[in-house]
Amino acid sequence: MANPLTAPVLAAHPATALAAAWERHLAVDRRRSAQTVRAYAATAHRLIAFLGDHLGQPVDRDALAGLGLGDLRAFLAARRQDGLVNTSAARELSAVRGFLAFATDAAPPRLRGPRVKRGVPRPVSPDQAIAIADDASVSAAEPWIGARDEAVLLLLYGAGLRVGEAVGLTGAVLPLRDSLRVTGKRDKTRIVPLLPQVKAAIEEYLSLCPWPTGRDLPLFRGAKGGPLAAGLVRRAVQSARARLDLDARTTPHALRHSYATHLLGRGVDLRSLQELLGHASLSSTQIYTAVDAAHLMDVYRHAHPRA
Repeated sequence: MANPLTAPVLAAHPATALAAAWERHLAVDRRRSAQTVRAYAATAHRLIAFLGDHLGQPVDRDALAGLGLGDLRAFLAARRQDGLVNTSAARELSAVRGFLAFATDAAPPRLRGPRVKRGVPRPVSPDQAIAIADDASVSAAEPWIGARDEAVLLLLYGAGLRVGEAVGLTGAVLPLRDSLRVTGKRDKTRIVPLLPQVKAAIEEYLSLCPWPTGRDLPLFRGAKGGPLAAGLVRRAVQSARARLDLDARTTPHALRHSYATHLLGRGVDLRSLQELLGHASLSSTQIYTAVDAAHLMDVYRHAHPRA
């Protein structure tokens, strides 16, 4: 029997029209990136193709509305057999939930995603960090607010900013370049690299934001035009965390932890990491060596001739 996740999507499934409508909604109404639109639409079509085999009938809106936890678990189990790894499951779940909510106008069943082993501090995987930003964007009340939340969350993970540093940015950082000047604790200023993806997310937000920009005006605005409150960023992560079934310690600051942990794992030295994070002392940065201990032990076991 053909694998329902890789077999061509059957035109007989009425739900394929819903998947196409969702794809247009993400691209036109939500102004999501082309990569996100392709990934989320592909997940919707995979789900429909799987359900056609799983349910043994054409898939329509009613079939999607009637899905239970067992059906979603079966879909994820099949995706695992097709090569899906734990770090990608959160994003796949986010896409499934977004599509089902759009297609049925109802909250989809809550399914707990795979957990990452606990650590101190508790980092998230790169896929989970992107899933949080994607989920916050898709779930926002208005497209410009979704673009704002995505840009802020990508700044926390992609540039290692604290929440207060991100919401404290002003139009003085414009036009955006390859680096960003950030003022942190004790008015200490540092320069952090700005990834192209983060830069593009900020520019997308600015293109949609209904409020003017100015050198002395806040870069990120609240719904009524005032400065974006840090509490709203925390609330966006909390809501995304619940929908993605992530650990309770997955907070906005955990995205900064993840930035540091992943850089250290890629070979960045502690002194450079200290500068990127804006830590006053090296001792504040050394906590990340404990987080990365598992990686170091794995390298040792594979490299040492007596290990």
